[in-house]
Amino acid sequence: MNKLMYLWFAVKTIFCTCQPDHKINDFEKVRSHYKISKIGKLPAVASESSGLANGSAPGLFVTHNDSGGKPELYEFDLSGKLTATKPVPDARNVDWEDLGKDADGNFYIGDFGNNGAPRNQFEIYKFNSQNGTEKISFRYTDQKSLAGVSNKPAFDCESLFYFQKNLYLFSKNWGKNKFVRLYRVPAEAGNYTIMPIDSIQINTQVTAANVSPDGKTFALLTYGKILLFAIENDRIDFSKPRSCFRLVKKQNEALMFLNNTDMLVTNEQGDIYQITYK
Repeated sequence: MNKLMYLWFAVKTIFCTCQPDHKINDFEKVRSHYKISKIGKLPAVASESSGLANGSAPGLFVTHNDSGGKPELYEFDLSGKLTATKPVPDARNVDWEDLGKDADGNFYIGDFGNNGAPRNQFEIYKFNSQNGTEKISFRYTDQKSLAGVSNKPAFDCESLFYFQKNLYLFSKNWGKNKFVRLYRVPAEAGNYTIMPIDSIQINTQVTAANVSPDGKTFALLTYGKILLFAIENDRIDFSKPRSCFRLVKKQNEALMFLNNTDMLVTNEQGDIYQITYK
Protein backbone atom coordinates (compact mmCIF):
# COMPACT_ATOMS: atom_id res chain seq x y z
CA MET A 1 0.00 0.00 0.00
CA ASN A 2 1.37 3.43 -0.87
CA LYS A 3 1.82 6.10 1.80
CA LEU A 4 -1.16 8.16 0.67
CA MET A 5 -3.51 5.18 0.85
CA TYR A 6 -2.13 4.17 4.25
CA LEU A 7 -2.74 7.70 5.55
CA TRP A 8 -6.33 7.50 4.28
CA PHE A 9 -6.90 4.27 6.22
CA ALA A 10 -5.22 5.68 9.32
CA VAL A 11 -7.47 8.73 9.36
CA LYS A 12 -10.54 6.63 8.57
CA THR A 13 -9.99 4.16 11.39
CA ILE A 14 -8.58 6.30 14.18
CA PHE A 15 -11.99 7.84 14.81
CA CYS A 16 -13.85 4.56 14.39
CA THR A 17 -15.77 3.67 17.54
CA CYS A 18 -18.70 1.48 18.54
CA GLN A 19 -20.70 4.46 19.84
CA PRO A 20 -22.90 4.83 16.72
CA ASP A 21 -23.62 1.09 16.70
CA HIS A 22 -24.49 1.19 20.40
CA LYS A 23 -26.78 4.17 19.87
CA ILE A 24 -28.53 3.01 16.70
CA ASN A 25 -28.63 -0.78 17.05
CA ASP A 26 -28.00 -1.33 20.77
CA PHE A 27 -24.70 -3.20 20.39
CA GLU A 28 -22.96 -3.78 23.71
CA LYS A 29 -19.45 -2.30 23.91
CA VAL A 30 -17.17 -5.16 24.99
CA ARG A 31 -13.57 -4.14 24.24
CA SER A 32 -12.52 -4.91 27.83
CA HIS A 33 -13.68 -8.52 27.38
CA TYR A 34 -11.05 -9.27 24.73
CA LYS A 35 -7.27 -9.49 24.59
CA ILE A 36 -5.85 -8.58 21.16
CA SER A 37 -2.33 -9.87 20.47
CA LYS A 38 -0.10 -9.60 17.42
CA ILE A 39 1.24 -13.13 17.09
CA GLY A 40 3.14 -13.21 13.81
CA LYS A 41 3.59 -12.31 10.16
CA LEU A 42 2.14 -14.01 7.11
CA PRO A 43 4.41 -15.65 4.53
CA ALA A 44 5.79 -13.11 2.08
CA VAL A 45 3.84 -14.69 -0.79
CA ALA A 46 0.58 -13.65 0.95
CA SER A 47 1.33 -9.98 0.45
CA GLU A 48 -2.32 -8.85 0.39
CA SER A 49 -4.18 -11.37 2.56
CA SER A 50 -7.90 -10.97 2.03
CA GLY A 51 -9.48 -14.18 3.35
CA LEU A 52 -8.99 -16.86 6.01
CA ALA A 53 -10.10 -20.47 6.51
CA ASN A 54 -8.97 -23.60 8.32
CA GLY A 55 -6.21 -25.56 6.61
CA SER A 56 -5.55 -29.27 6.15
CA ALA A 57 -4.70 -29.93 9.81
CA PRO A 58 -5.19 -28.26 13.21
CA GLY A 59 -2.94 -25.24 13.54
CA LEU A 60 -2.81 -24.65 9.78
CA PHE A 61 -4.71 -21.91 7.98
CA VAL A 62 -5.37 -20.82 4.41
CA THR A 63 -5.40 -17.37 2.86
CA HIS A 64 -5.30 -15.77 -0.60
CA ASN A 65 -4.30 -12.45 -2.11
CA ASP A 66 -6.50 -9.58 -3.21
CA SER A 67 -7.15 -8.39 -6.77
CA GLY A 68 -4.52 -9.18 -9.36
CA GLY A 69 -2.94 -11.98 -7.34
CA LYS A 70 -2.39 -15.48 -8.64
CA PRO A 71 -5.36 -17.90 -8.46
CA GLU A 72 -3.79 -19.72 -5.52
CA LEU A 73 -4.47 -20.51 -1.88
CA TYR A 74 -1.61 -20.35 0.63
CA GLU A 75 -1.50 -22.60 3.67
CA PHE A 76 0.56 -21.42 6.64
CA ASP A 77 1.08 -21.95 10.36
CA LEU A 78 1.03 -19.28 13.05
CA SER A 79 4.81 -18.97 12.97
CA GLY A 80 4.35 -17.55 9.47
CA LYS A 81 5.79 -20.58 7.69
CA LEU A 82 4.31 -21.37 4.29
CA THR A 83 3.32 -25.07 4.36
CA ALA A 84 1.60 -25.44 0.97
CA THR A 85 0.55 -23.57 -2.16
CA LYS A 86 -2.70 -24.75 -3.72
CA PRO A 87 -3.33 -23.59 -7.32
CA VAL A 88 -7.03 -23.18 -8.07
CA PRO A 89 -7.59 -24.52 -11.61
CA ASP A 90 -10.08 -22.94 -14.01
CA ALA A 91 -10.14 -19.73 -11.98
CA ARG A 92 -8.75 -16.23 -12.23
CA ASN A 93 -8.28 -13.58 -9.58
CA VAL A 94 -10.20 -10.55 -10.78
CA ASP A 95 -10.83 -9.36 -7.23
CA TRP A 96 -10.77 -12.13 -4.61
CA GLU A 97 -12.11 -10.71 -1.37
CA ASP A 98 -13.04 -13.46 1.11
CA LEU A 99 -12.82 -17.19 1.77
CA GLY A 100 -15.14 -19.75 3.35
CA LYS A 101 -14.97 -23.50 3.91
CA ASP A 102 -17.54 -26.23 4.58
CA ALA A 103 -17.30 -29.48 6.54
CA ASP A 104 -16.60 -31.45 3.34
CA GLY A 105 -13.40 -29.52 2.68
CA ASN A 106 -14.75 -27.30 -0.10
CA PHE A 107 -13.34 -23.78 -0.22
CA TYR A 108 -15.54 -20.90 -1.39
CA ILE A 109 -13.50 -18.04 -2.88
CA GLY A 110 -15.40 -14.80 -3.33
CA ASP A 111 -14.34 -13.13 -6.59
CA PHE A 112 -16.85 -10.34 -6.13
CA GLY A 113 -14.89 -7.15 -5.42
CA ASN A 114 -16.22 -4.17 -7.37
CA ASN A 115 -14.32 -1.10 -6.23
CA GLY A 116 -11.98 -0.86 -9.20
CA ALA A 117 -12.82 -2.04 -12.71
CA PRO A 118 -16.64 -1.85 -12.99
CA ARG A 119 -18.44 -5.18 -13.28
CA ASN A 120 -21.95 -6.61 -12.97
CA GLN A 121 -21.12 -10.33 -13.17
CA PHE A 122 -19.60 -11.92 -10.07
CA GLU A 123 -18.16 -15.32 -9.21
CA ILE A 124 -17.62 -17.56 -6.22
CA TYR A 125 -15.25 -20.46 -6.89
CA LYS A 126 -16.09 -23.71 -5.12
CA PHE A 127 -12.77 -25.52 -4.94
CA ASN A 128 -11.70 -28.89 -3.64
CA SER A 129 -8.28 -30.34 -4.44
CA GLN A 130 -9.88 -33.71 -5.26
CA ASN A 131 -12.91 -32.51 -7.22
CA GLY A 132 -11.52 -29.42 -8.93
CA THR A 133 -13.28 -26.09 -9.34
CA GLU A 134 -16.93 -25.24 -9.85
CA LYS A 135 -18.31 -21.77 -10.47
CA ILE A 136 -21.15 -20.06 -8.64
CA SER A 137 -22.06 -17.00 -10.73
CA PHE A 138 -24.45 -14.27 -9.69
CA ARG A 139 -25.83 -10.83 -10.47
CA TYR A 140 -27.63 -8.36 -8.23
CA THR A 141 -31.33 -7.91 -9.01
CA ASP A 142 -31.25 -4.16 -8.40
CA GLN A 143 -27.96 -3.35 -10.18
CA LYS A 144 -29.07 -1.46 -13.28
CA SER A 145 -25.65 -0.53 -14.62
CA LEU A 146 -21.94 -1.02 -14.09
CA ALA A 147 -20.92 0.46 -10.75
CA GLY A 148 -17.31 1.60 -10.54
CA VAL A 149 -15.26 3.36 -7.92
CA SER A 150 -16.09 6.77 -9.39
CA ASN A 151 -19.58 6.63 -7.90
CA LYS A 152 -18.75 4.59 -4.77
CA PRO A 153 -20.53 1.37 -5.74
CA ALA A 154 -23.32 -0.11 -3.67
CA PHE A 155 -22.65 -3.42 -5.42
CA ASP A 156 -19.25 -4.13 -3.93
CA CYS A 157 -18.89 -7.13 -1.63
CA GLU A 158 -15.84 -8.25 0.35
CA SER A 159 -17.38 -10.70 2.83
CA LEU A 160 -18.89 -14.17 2.85
CA PHE A 161 -19.28 -17.28 4.96
CA TYR A 162 -20.74 -20.74 4.45
CA PHE A 163 -23.67 -21.85 6.61
CA GLN A 164 -25.96 -24.83 6.08
CA LYS A 165 -25.65 -25.20 2.29
CA ASN A 166 -25.82 -21.47 1.63
CA LEU A 167 -23.33 -18.65 1.27
CA TYR A 168 -24.06 -15.35 3.01
CA LEU A 169 -22.63 -12.18 1.48
CA PHE A 170 -22.34 -8.68 2.96
CA SER A 171 -22.00 -5.43 1.00
CA LYS A 172 -19.17 -3.03 1.77
CA ASN A 173 -21.41 0.10 2.06
CA TRP A 174 -19.36 2.71 0.21
CA GLY A 175 -19.74 6.47 0.48
CA LYS A 176 -22.96 7.90 1.92
CA ASN A 177 -24.67 4.51 1.82
CA LYS A 178 -24.25 3.39 5.44
CA PHE A 179 -26.48 0.32 5.15
CA VAL A 180 -24.84 -3.09 4.87
CA ARG A 181 -26.93 -5.42 2.73
CA LEU A 182 -27.14 -9.14 3.40
CA TYR A 183 -27.50 -11.60 0.50
CA ARG A 184 -27.87 -15.38 0.27
CA VAL A 185 -26.83 -17.65 -2.58
CA PRO A 186 -26.87 -21.48 -2.74
CA ALA A 187 -23.47 -23.12 -2.27
CA GLU A 188 -23.85 -25.04 -5.53
CA ALA A 189 -22.65 -24.32 -9.04
CA GLY A 190 -25.09 -22.29 -11.12
CA ASN A 191 -26.13 -18.84 -12.25
CA TYR A 192 -28.15 -16.82 -9.76
CA THR A 193 -29.79 -13.45 -9.40
CA ILE A 194 -29.77 -12.28 -5.80
CA MET A 195 -31.53 -9.57 -3.83
CA PRO A 196 -31.05 -8.31 -0.25
CA ILE A 197 -32.71 -10.33 2.49
CA ASP A 198 -31.83 -7.85 5.27
CA SER A 199 -29.85 -4.67 5.96
CA ILE A 200 -28.39 -2.75 8.88
CA GLN A 201 -26.86 0.68 9.37
CA ILE A 202 -23.10 0.48 10.05
CA ASN A 203 -20.86 3.52 9.62
CA THR A 204 -17.72 1.66 8.51
CA GLN A 205 -16.95 -0.60 5.55
CA VAL A 206 -17.29 -4.35 6.06
CA THR A 207 -14.28 -6.32 4.79
CA ALA A 208 -14.80 -9.90 6.08
CA ALA A 209 -17.31 -12.16 7.80
CA ASN A 210 -17.30 -15.51 9.56
CA VAL A 211 -19.57 -17.79 11.60
CA SER A 212 -18.65 -19.57 14.85
CA PRO A 213 -18.23 -23.37 14.81
CA ASP A 214 -21.35 -23.87 16.95
CA GLY A 215 -23.44 -21.79 14.53
CA LYS A 216 -24.62 -19.40 17.24
CA THR A 217 -22.66 -16.25 16.34
CA PHE A 218 -21.50 -14.47 13.22
CA ALA A 219 -18.99 -11.65 13.04
CA LEU A 220 -18.40 -8.76 10.66
CA LEU A 221 -14.94 -7.24 10.38
CA THR A 222 -14.47 -3.60 9.39
CA TYR A 223 -11.38 -1.44 9.09
CA GLY A 224 -11.85 -0.29 12.68
CA LYS A 225 -13.98 -2.75 14.63
CA ILE A 226 -15.67 -6.15 14.90
CA LEU A 227 -19.43 -6.54 15.27
CA LEU A 228 -21.02 -9.73 16.62
CA PHE A 229 -24.56 -10.97 15.97
CA ALA A 230 -26.43 -13.84 17.62
CA ILE A 231 -27.96 -16.57 15.45
CA GLU A 232 -31.30 -18.00 16.57
CA ASN A 233 -33.16 -20.89 14.94
CA ASP A 234 -30.39 -21.17 12.31
CA ARG A 235 -31.50 -17.88 10.78
CA ILE A 236 -28.84 -15.50 9.47
CA ASP A 237 -30.03 -11.88 9.70
CA PHE A 238 -29.36 -8.65 11.58
CA SER A 239 -32.19 -9.01 14.11
CA LYS A 240 -29.91 -9.97 17.03
CA PRO A 241 -27.04 -7.42 17.25
CA ARG A 242 -24.96 -8.44 20.22
CA SER A 243 -21.65 -6.65 20.75
CA CYS A 244 -18.97 -4.45 19.20
CA PHE A 245 -15.31 -3.74 19.92
CA ARG A 246 -12.60 -1.63 18.30
CA LEU A 247 -9.85 -3.21 16.25
CA VAL A 248 -7.73 -0.48 14.67
CA LYS A 249 -4.98 -2.60 13.09
CA LYS A 250 -4.19 -1.10 9.69
CA GLN A 251 -6.10 -2.55 6.69
CA ASN A 252 -8.01 -5.44 8.26
CA GLU A 253 -9.21 -7.74 5.48
CA ALA A 254 -9.64 -11.28 6.84
CA LEU A 255 -11.33 -12.86 9.86
CA MET A 256 -12.13 -16.35 11.15
CA PHE A 257 -13.26 -17.95 14.39
CA LEU A 258 -10.70 -20.21 16.07
CA ASN A 259 -13.40 -21.53 18.39
CA ASN A 260 -16.77 -20.20 19.54
CA THR A 261 -15.28 -17.05 21.10
CA ASP A 262 -11.71 -16.47 19.88
CA MET A 263 -10.78 -15.14 16.44
CA LEU A 264 -7.89 -14.71 14.03
CA VAL A 265 -7.50 -11.54 11.95
CA THR A 266 -4.99 -10.64 9.23
CA ASN A 267 -4.38 -7.40 7.41
CA GLU A 268 -2.90 -6.46 4.06
CA GLN A 269 0.33 -5.46 5.79
CA GLY A 270 0.90 -9.15 6.65
CA ASP A 271 0.19 -9.01 10.39
CA ILE A 272 -1.57 -11.84 12.22
CA TYR A 273 -3.67 -11.01 15.30
CA GLN A 274 -5.30 -13.36 17.77
CA ILE A 275 -8.37 -12.11 19.61
CA THR A 276 -8.99 -13.99 22.84
CA TYR A 277 -12.09 -13.77 24.99
CA LYS A 278 -10.95 -13.25 28.60
